[in-house]
Amino acid sequence: MKLKLKLKHLLSILLIALLTISCSTDDEDNMDTSSVSEVDGLTLIQELTNSTHRIELYNTTGEFKTGYNAVSLRVKDLATNTYVEDAELSWMPVMQMPTMQHACPMSSPTKVIDKNTVYSGYIIYQMTNLDGEGWSLTVDYTINGNDYTVSDTITVIQNHNQNVLSFLGADDVRYIVALIEPSTPKIAINTLKVGLFKMENMMSFPVVENFSLTLDPRMPGMGNHSSPNNTNLIYNPSDGVYYADLSLTMTGYWVLNLKLLNENSEVLKGEEVTEEHTQSSLYLELEF
Repeated sequence: MKLKLKLKHLLSILLIALLTISCSTDDEDNMDTSSVSEVDGLTLIQELTNSTHRIELYNTTGEFKTGYNAVSLRVKDLATNTYVEDAELSWMPVMQMPTMQHACPMSSPTKVIDKNTVYSGYIIYQMTNLDGEGWSLTVDYTINGNDYTVSDTITVIQNHNQNVLSFLGADDVRYIVALIEPSTPKIAINTLKVGLFKMENMMSFPVVENFSLTLDPRMPGMGNHSSPNNTNLIYNPSDGVYYADLSLTMTGYWVLNLKLLNENSEVLKGEEVTEEHTQSSLYLELEF
């Protein structure tokens, strides 16, 4: 009799265990597992929501800052609670000022290689939010031939260092130069990446091709000394970015003195650094 009871007890435990495993498997099968790990290492900045979808915006810090912002996006279908794997996206950041509005340099979001639900692009904010002024972001997207849009205000924080500069060149064209890399400088030869754009109109900022930028890094707090083995910034047509070798010989505050030259090697902005003229009018900053 006791043996039968023990067998019944064991069978009950086994049945409960099997049911638990089955339920757990069913729950996992019903989850949207396609994108669970696709934003690992990224922090949510903001969500833009309309009646059909939620656009999730991510980067490494969880904030928009002045300068270059690499941004990842996901589109979530609110009806099915799943992330969209095939969408065409564009966006438009706009600074609303009391008497005018303008956009900024940006790329079009594209699907990330080896990701099912993540799209990425960049936005370069020239300024932060000011009193009575502010940024908005509109995302237009197409799914299965249907067009959608979503828009909301966003917050842009001032970066500690000057990593973007808007200026008028000697040719009366307004340019924007922005530091892209190094994002984590080190004592070594760093790869310097800089974006160069021109203001075609208030809403269009195309990449400037085939110009050049001379580079002279200095440490103002250390006698304004420079460093060896630097190279000038040259345009790379494969990604539309200017590249150079940047030699950083110690930690601290660095000024990256620049001169902008057009295709004819005419100087459009910036000056040589001398004992009398210690800093160019065209410069970016690094501190580490």
